[in-house]
Amino acid sequence: MFPDYATLRQEAGFSWDARGSQDAIRALTGVPIREFNLDPEACVEAYRRGRPLLRERFGEDVGLPGLSTPAISYGHINGLGSELRFPEGGEVAPRPCYGSLEEGISRLKKPVDFSREGLAPFYLDVKKKMERAFPGETVHFAYGLEGPVTTAYLLRGQDFLTDLMDRPRKSAEFLDAVTRSILDFQAFRCSLTGSPTLSPTGAGLCDDCASMVPPRLWDSLVLPHWNRYYGGMTTGKRFAHVEDLRPSQLPLLEKAGLWRYDPSISPQLTPETVRDRCRVPFAWRLGSFHYRDLSAEDVRHFVLRAEAAQASRVFTIVAGPLCQADAVPKVLAFVEACKEAQARRTG
Repeated sequence: MFPDYATLRQEAGFSWDARGSQDAIRALTGVPIREFNLDPEACVEAYRRGRPLLRERFGEDVGLPGLSTPAISYGHINGLGSELRFPEGGEVAPRPCYGSLEEGISRLKKPVDFSREGLAPFYLDVKKKMERAFPGETVHFAYGLEGPVTTAYLLRGQDFLTDLMDRPRKSAEFLDAVTRSILDFQAFRCSLTGSPTLSPTGAGLCDDCASMVPPRLWDSLVLPHWNRYYGGMTTGKRFAHVEDLRPSQLPLLEKAGLWRYDPSISPQLTPETVRDRCRVPFAWRLGSFHYRDLSAEDVRHFVLRAEAAQASRVFTIVAGPLCQADAVPKVLAFVEACKEAQARRTG
């Protein structure tokens, strides 16, 4: 299902979102990140006490974080043998596990029961404990996956960047095997809820490391694997989150048939650059760290500038630092500016 880019951005309209995160409820409850990730009771406590505190601090216009197991983006590669490290006070970090492209291709040919490998049994048990703690609520299994290029990078480490340049054909073969494995892992996740493995509505992709691939190599080392990924995920719309793209890479997003693009944190881009270099509807994010150097009026201008540049969505994710008293008025200024922008667009 490829869009008509002549009309798509106009049809996309404008929306906005301000939403709390697991980091926010940890900050409000004082639950350390390591305990949150590894102790089900700590995770339950953070949600039970943190969501009401978040609502009290920000009001109804800032959404609550969805109820889920700890957000681990590396569930797939953990099932393939990548060790996950949980440092004190820091985010989980994976360790590369394939010493060569040949090793990776060979190992990826072997069948994997993702329900039994790595930390999947532990987090499946966490999910059950959270469901008991919050009866009647859906608990999302946030033991996740990444896109093809990012997964390949995580499995091989920085050596994959030289693989791409020195051995592009073998890298493409490795990416093929990686993409098949991603789809196998997605089938495992769908089996938990009985969802169809091929969504009729749409599918998202998170592939930040695609930004490391020069535009001249996208036709051979990015787009074919994105197409296989989407082809195994959905018969519907395609959405992508890719951080740190360069302006020269933006036109390639249309070749992927995207319906929406989220640049998230991409310092090489402005909303005007995205508007002018591709026709894919795009979101524009105010990062939590940006607030530190902005006044409430600066926040308002950030939102209105994005809307004027035809962003179809503006959003912010409330992280721990934004729960401090001096940051709350800035988040509320973001909300009011979004309402103003929406009125301006629908006007």
